[in-house]
Amino acid sequence: MRAAVLEQFGRPLVVQEIELADPGPGEVLVRLVACGICHTDAYTASGVDPSGYAPCVLGHEGAGVVERIGADVTMVAEGDHVVTLFSPQCGECVHCASPDTNLCLAIREQQNLGHLPDGTTRLSRQGEPLRHFMGTSTFAEYTVMPQIALAKIDPQAPLDAACLFACGLSTGLGAALRTAKVRAGSTAVVFGAGMVGLGAVAGCRLAGAERIVCVDLSPQRLELARGQGATDTMTGGEGVVEKILEMTGGFGADYTFEATGNVKVMRQAVEAARMGWGLCTIAGVAGRGETLEVVPRYLITGRRVCGSSFGGLKGRDDVPALVDRFMAGEIDVAPFISHRITLDQVNRGFELMEAHDGIRSVIEF
Repeated sequence: MRAAVLEQFGRPLVVQEIELADPGPGEVLVRLVACGICHTDAYTASGVDPSGYAPCVLGHEGAGVVERIGADVTMVAEGDHVVTLFSPQCGECVHCASPDTNLCLAIREQQNLGHLPDGTTRLSRQGEPLRHFMGTSTFAEYTVMPQIALAKIDPQAPLDAACLFACGLSTGLGAALRTAKVRAGSTAVVFGAGMVGLGAVAGCRLAGAERIVCVDLSPQRLELARGQGATDTMTGGEGVVEKILEMTGGFGADYTFEATGNVKVMRQAVEAARMGWGLCTIAGVAGRGETLEVVPRYLITGRRVCGSSFGGLKGRDDVPALVDRFMAGEIDVAPFISHRITLDQVNRGFELMEAHDGIRSVIEF
């Protein structure tokens, strides 16, 4: 099959022929139909990701059709339409049993090493193993994944839209709906109007927030935020916290969300949260070695800070439900798909991302 391989950090991906072995026990062969290009892929490709490795096949925001199943597979069947999950859900570990986290432990150690659960890979090139990325490796025509890392979705859902629920869109929606549990009638401020931030805006709208402020540097992205439910928009930079305090009677917002990965913006999000009960949810990924400075007084006076990975969603349960809400017309995905490209154009997708041209480039296979 053809796949985009990260050969060296900081270098363009190389689209080439590689081999894919049959699925083993508990594994599934998926034919990819669409895949979004996410900042996490670029983060690893750049070499700044402390857990990154090369060579490997990148990609994690995929959707496709099950073509073959291995022994003991019961969660999906051939012909099912699925969304890939970098955050799996085994349903049995102590974390899956807890309502307080979505960080499944079942395959975490091997997944972080670029292996499937048995410690080996299904990807190879001229007889030499190639590592998987985030347990998914969706910059390829096909992938083999554990069944616990696939969400079965409505077969009527268009897969070019469904793939966005594999990471960015679900992360933002979940940050508002699951991690922060935004209350109806509240005020929320979202810092960043990329895929995750726009998802958080939509999540606040679905939760019934009365006032939703979106902060970004791009007028075009702020306009997209209004389309997702933002009632107010604001240009980012110095003085933003003061403006938010002025808008909220001097107290701050009930909920703030950070979706940029910039530690200075993270601090603004903390300081813009309401005295007494404001909750700041951080969904952005900071660079290696960066730290968040918070003045303790902000916490002592009632503000809280929490992190959110994949929006706190338990993937096999929650992603299909979000796709159903999309199919019901509650979530507008079309504005997020800025460019449709082929696998051969994958590096062009990274260039568009770096240029802040649109929200998502989607590879169509």
